[in-house]
Amino acid sequence: MKITFIGAAHDVTGSCTLLEVGGHRVLIDYGMRQGATAFEPVPLPVAEKDIECVLLTHAHVDHSGNLPLLYKNGFRGKIYTTEATRNLCEIMLRDCANIQMSDAEYKSRKARRAGEPEVAPLFDLNDAEGVLKLFRGCDYGRPVQISESLTVRFTDIGHLLGSACIEAWLHEGDVTRKMVFSGDVGNTKQPIIRDPERVAEADYVMMESTYGDRLHGGRREYINTLAGFIQRTLDRGGNVIIPSFAVGRTQEMLYFIREIKNAGLVTGHDGFPVYVDSPMANEATSVFMQCDTQYLDEETKAVMAAGENPLVFPGLHLTTSTEESRALNTDGEPKIIISSSGMCDAGRVRHHLKYNLWRPECMVLFVGYQAVGTLGRAIYDGARSVKLFGDQVAVNAEIQYLPGVSGHADKAGLLDWIRGFETKPGKVFVNHGDERACEELARCLREEHGMDAFAPFSGTEFDLAAGEFVRITEGVRVKREKAASPARRRADDAYRKLLDAVNRLVLAAKSCEGMATKDLAKLTGMVVSLTEKMKK
Repeated sequence: MKITFIGAAHDVTGSCTLLEVGGHRVLIDYGMRQGATAFEPVPLPVAEKDIECVLLTHAHVDHSGNLPLLYKNGFRGKIYTTEATRNLCEIMLRDCANIQMSDAEYKSRKARRAGEPEVAPLFDLNDAEGVLKLFRGCDYGRPVQISESLTVRFTDIGHLLGSACIEAWLHEGDVTRKMVFSGDVGNTKQPIIRDPERVAEADYVMMESTYGDRLHGGRREYINTLAGFIQRTLDRGGNVIIPSFAVGRTQEMLYFIREIKNAGLVTGHDGFPVYVDSPMANEATSVFMQCDTQYLDEETKAVMAAGENPLVFPGLHLTTSTEESRALNTDGEPKIIISSSGMCDAGRVRHHLKYNLWRPECMVLFVGYQAVGTLGRAIYDGARSVKLFGDQVAVNAEIQYLPGVSGHADKAGLLDWIRGFETKPGKVFVNHGDERACEELARCLREEHGMDAFAPFSGTEFDLAAGEFVRITEGVRVKREKAASPARRRADDAYRKLLDAVNRLVLAAKSCEGMATKDLAKLTGMVVSLTEKMKK
């Protein structure tokens, strides 16, 4: 009965945790790393084919985005999550695959011109389609028996449509333990979705710490603040560009703008147009509008009961084709453009930034977290110019941030959630936060709330039955080096592939226990022969 911390350990991205119980191997999330990360995660300590199932907290790609890669490398188990998360992943994982394929093709074209080897995508659409067939939808609050050693229950955590913390009951021999995985704890009083639900008890808790060292600030009136931003930008004849995550944040913005229009809070611009320029966001909006009402808060249900669509209003346009997207920057009508990606590192929003960032009458309005190393963070931090599609673009537009609009609980919200347990957990593991955030939250839990809290680095292992660490690792910082030459990059890539092959050889060797002596001797001879050749 052991847990190994792999991803999002002293980092805010790439969530992945390995749980071993009763001979079964289970992953909690398998997310993609995004933006600059501070610490290197350890590789999976087991072969992908030996993982029996995945428990998925929610659909955001830093929790789900590498599931197609897991499938590509041999995983064929089941993926348990809520039905809404399953529906959103249908959109998001296909999009991840398309981005991987598009990026690989772009890099391959450049490589061919330089006489270098082509670049293969990390995974492709076939891998995404394959892994989507492994999903199993679960209801909130209903226990699901995964095996004789593991029973789980998904509980609404209020972060995204369908998001959940996962309660896990572990059985091994005569030992029973309960562990709770928070996933991303949601902010309170968000539109559309419900507030995080409480969990009564647990022996162990693994909780996120994205905002573990800070508060969102006094809760402002989102509607009036947003209306003010829109009013002054349209008054000066500019466009409001809103880089927004396609799933979750875009739908919140539509909800807010509908209320602004209903209340007539923007004057002199009757019927001002709003464009959602993101095919994925448009698909996700359809999922929101068609979901089971168990995922919705009471206010949204009331809007629907009154016969109104909470995400639709006069002047809303959903663009699909690239031609429609380009046309948004050729007409002079002031407008709102909501486009992904939320951190400006990909997607159509980069085109809108190219055509609007240099215009002082326009506004770029950030409505979500901007990770270090992303284009969005550079603009938010005050860059005077940025490079877009090979051109240097001046940042003359007004740059604003809508405070308090975060899908994550702040420090106060996180403390409120963990204090909601009726009895203090035996131990709290703090993850999914940068170095300062996770260490501060762990310190606060220990010193101010009397909890046994620890922020593990990647590779740390803990025996859940014995209640003690098997291994405590030190973080391996990501080295920041100057751009290497093409030859150096090829050599480094070849070396990484060699190390990966060696790791796979070790895993294969470990699976040979019990094999016939003759076969073991043959394999040993092959390995020895290979190493002797390498010495020469």
